[in-house]
Amino acid sequence: MFPHRDLTGIAGLCPHEITFLLDEAEQWVESNRHHAKGDHRLAGLTVINAFFENSTRTLLSFEIAGKRLGADVVNMHAAQSSVKKGETLIDTAMTLNAMRADAIVIRHHSSGAVKLIAGKVGCPVLNAGDGRHEHPTQALLDALTIRRRRGHIAGQRVVICGDVLHSRVARSNILALTALAAEVRVVAPATLMPPGMERMGVTPFADFDAALEGADVVMMLRLQNERMAGGFVPSTREFHLRYGLTMARLARARPDALVMHPGPMNRGVEIDSAVADHVERSAITEQVEMGVAVRMACLDVLTRRARGVAGWG
Repeated sequence: MFPHRDLTGIAGLCPHEITFLLDEAEQWVESNRHHAKGDHRLAGLTVINAFFENSTRTLLSFEIAGKRLGADVVNMHAAQSSVKKGETLIDTAMTLNAMRADAIVIRHHSSGAVKLIAGKVGCPVLNAGDGRHEHPTQALLDALTIRRRRGHIAGQRVVICGDVLHSRVARSNILALTALAAEVRVVAPATLMPPGMERMGVTPFADFDAALEGADVVMMLRLQNERMAGGFVPSTREFHLRYGLTMARLARARPDALVMHPGPMNRGVEIDSAVADHVERSAITEQVEMGVAVRMACLDVLTRRARGVAGWG
């Protein structure tokens, strides 16, 4: 069962709690594929998607997830919010709380902002990405994709390559995959590799080719130029030459290695189109599909206490 009121990160979750959420998401994968419309277990509940940072995939995914469960979904965009007028984060939290939502999904550019808001509101809060900190539902959908495609997660050799320094996706994935006993390798230029990565239970590499040997899963990360101030890489061309995933480079991994990317992709920078669009190897569109199922599961699980449903705690 899941004893937590909020989902602010993968950190703090036990392996069996992560597995529980993945198992809960499985039912929604098949339901969505068969266009089932009969389950409106969140009918009468209001979900606020408060996005203080731009998003396409995550916002749309959470909106679809809430609506497929029958909830009333309200999207709040940063450009239209009072934050632009100087309102503090705590005042925003108090405002959201006063609206008596049944669940709030938050995306924010500051690490720790979601946890701060969660402590000020009286309903479940889901982290849709906060600064460089975490993006838990992305890690869950990635884990679900791997489990469905590879059969299991334990023992899988997963290579995460790219802008690790600025990536909350990388952090959440490392936490989830190591908790589920995968072997995780992280690859980045020295300027984009956080210090002390070994303490997270992963093996850091500077050489992408070496890291790819025997890989079961290759997860590419976007260069987050909007979070960079200064020359982290000489040029995108140089980055592609050393850290871009091409078909030739992918040949160093296992013949059936899975290719993943959280999106949006910079084609020709961290990944070539031939790899991203490979019918058999690429799971990128499947990740998007798993995202809806995972977010349906999280909304369902976290609102069970309010609905008086068994399966809490």
